Amino acid sequence: MRKLMLPALAGVLIAGLVPAVAEAQGRETRGGEAPGAPGAHPSWLPANKTGFGTARDRASNVWFTLQGGRMSEVYYPDLSTPSVRSLDLVVTDGKSFATVDSSAKSQQVRRTDGLTYEQTITDDQRRWKLRKTYVTDTARASVLIDVDFVSLTGRPYQVYAVADPDLTNEGSDDSARSNGTNAVASDTKTSAALAAEPAFSRTSVGYSGSSDGITQLTKSFKLKDYASAAKGNVLLTGQTSADGVRSRDFTLSLGMGAKDSEALTNAKSSLRRGFADAARAYDRGWKQYLRQVKDVPSSLKTEQERDLYQASVLMLAASEDKIHQGALIASPSMPWRFGNNDPEWSPSGTYHLVWPRDLYQIATGLLAAGDRDAANRSVDYMFGTQQLPDGHLPQNSHVDGTPYWTSIQLDETALPIVLAQQLGRTDAKTWRGVRKAAEFLVSYKADNGHASPYSQQERWEEQDGYSPSTIAAVIAGLVCAADLAKANGAAADAKRYLDTADAFKAKLAQWTVTTNGPLSKDPYFVRLTKDGNANNGTKYNLGNSSVTMDQRAVTDAGFLELVRLGIYRADDPVIRNSIDVTDADIAFTTPTGQFWHRYTKDGYGEKADGSPWDYTFPAESRTTFGRLWPLLAGERGEYDLAAGDRRTAAKRLRDLGRVSSSGDTMPEQVWDENAPSGQTGFPAGTPTASATPLAWTHAQYLRLAWSVEAGKVIEQPRVVRCHFLGC
Repeated sequence: MRKLMLPALAGVLIAGLVPAVAEAQGRETRGGEAPGAPGAHPSWLPANKTGFGTARDRASNVWFTLQGGRMSEVYYPDLSTPSVRSLDLVVTDGKSFATVDSSAKSQQVRRTDGLTYEQTITDDQRRWKLRKTYVTDTARASVLIDVDFVSLTGRPYQVYAVADPDLTNEGSDDSARSNGTNAVASDTKTSAALAAEPAFSRTSVGYSGSSDGITQLTKSFKLKDYASAAKGNVLLTGQTSADGVRSRDFTLSLGMGAKDSEALTNAKSSLRRGFADAARAYDRGWKQYLRQVKDVPSSLKTEQERDLYQASVLMLAASEDKIHQGALIASPSMPWRFGNNDPEWSPSGTYHLVWPRDLYQIATGLLAAGDRDAANRSVDYMFGTQQLPDGHLPQNSHVDGTPYWTSIQLDETALPIVLAQQLGRTDAKTWRGVRKAAEFLVSYKADNGHASPYSQQERWEEQDGYSPSTIAAVIAGLVCAADLAKANGAAADAKRYLDTADAFKAKLAQWTVTTNGPLSKDPYFVRLTKDGNANNGTKYNLGNSSVTMDQRAVTDAGFLELVRLGIYRADDPVIRNSIDVTDADIAFTTPTGQFWHRYTKDGYGEKADGSPWDYTFPAESRTTFGRLWPLLAGERGEYDLAAGDRRTAAKRLRDLGRVSSSGDTMPEQVWDENAPSGQTGFPAGTPTASATPLAWTHAQYLRLAWSVEAGKVIEQPRVVRCHFLGC
């Protein structure tokens, strides 16, 4: 059905050219050790992924991402371990050109169904066209790519597949070898095998930037066959059977395993199974999952919105590790400097880790969509795997629970309690974890002497101090802990938690509401205070190459958590005035919709010219610029609902849905009012190269969709609202 029939005469004429091409290829050098060790420094690809997929089945513990017209990182054996950097196709005529498919300007990607993706790429010179379809084998750790290659000129071409392993999250210590018609890479823990059907006619291995397939073909249009490459940054290359005329279709299989033999077995077994059968099972697994959750809410009006909703449910479900259940990562990406794989960031961590705060957001999104089991697994994971002996939860961790960064963020200890209470988790085991967390919230004291709810870091992870959003989480967490304490017969604990929550609420204005700040003559919430006195002109540097400012002049919208969690009324005068302040200071309306910066003069984003963020630039230089965060439109939409404005909340939902890629991935940030150096090609309201898909953004989309449907904030603990505002 996908075959393109060419005139018979053209086929006859071209057929005579194929043996000559094969003969010429056969004369190239074969065998031996590849030169150029250890190869170029390995770096991960940009974070703006346009696809993210895996099988629903736990037997297939492999995940793929797409970026820039190619397959980018493959994660194996878990979601904290990227083990392949990329897989590209190279098209050449063997004498005058060689083009890497991902370099073409004409690239299209779409999610065809479930988490199946299709990339269509057309050569800039219109010599050829490629269509690549991606799934994973449901029964084993293999990624399968079905490829349709067509010559647009009637001339035969050669197509090579080039895979770049970065095994076990470290790409400098791999070795590689040709294995007949397959190629294999390995390190001490992990192996990857590249195979094809029809089988590769030849394979070669080499070092990045010197003897790898892409470097060879783009320089000389020829491939020398190297049999082995010892320790270094190695790549695997195979020549496919396709010429675009007589032979168009082939399947690539990238098998993963603990050893060469396992990776090869997985790759070959998936090819024997066949792409069609694997794709049917892959799609069937996700369809069965969708039947177990809620249908799309009627708050989503258009086909695009409903499609994005379904994609969001699937991507959040796919973000759960298959070995460590309940561990859902923030994003399958490594943005900017985090992707450099230099000594400070190797093995890479950051976004493909589990943040308790992000996990709370993801779990509540899935809970809204009807996946209560996933939310319960998240609670089990946070209190059973992540929680540390003193009761607090780490800033983030690998999926096995090993802490990565170790700063203390009190909201990340409080929000899991809120989730447990929302799920009615009154069992003794959960209560033990909740009690340890609540005791930490009550007794925490920082090294500088400040006590809870002062936090070593607030939710943006860059400053210590008294933060409205953190304090909101702590107050709500303690009230929810009191409710669970009562259910477990711990009346004294319940009273102590409620008394502490009330005391924190009573001092909140002193800590975080300024009455003499420069942004309004009326009281408003500041982003945070360093000293617990919101009327002090204490100054601090904002970080990320940004400036030093009076704490009273820095605002963010984190105070909206006080409304969402049921601590403040939506019409409270300070809340209302703080909204006016933040809208004037950090909001910007794009053609896509109105969005917000995280806070005043945020610096966490690309440089002025659009190149990647880095943390190395000097303070006050304003070298990097934080862009707009779409998920903040979702938080504002929840506030609108609390204020009784369902119509505006529906508009926020519409705007939030407009930021997705064609592959239905939603970003962390979108371009703002300052196009990089005034250049074109960076339209405001469109995704940057920030972490994409960001699970928090997808979760916020789901939660807001169901809140608009219900006409109220669905993720608001009734016990908190009743305690502070009445039932």
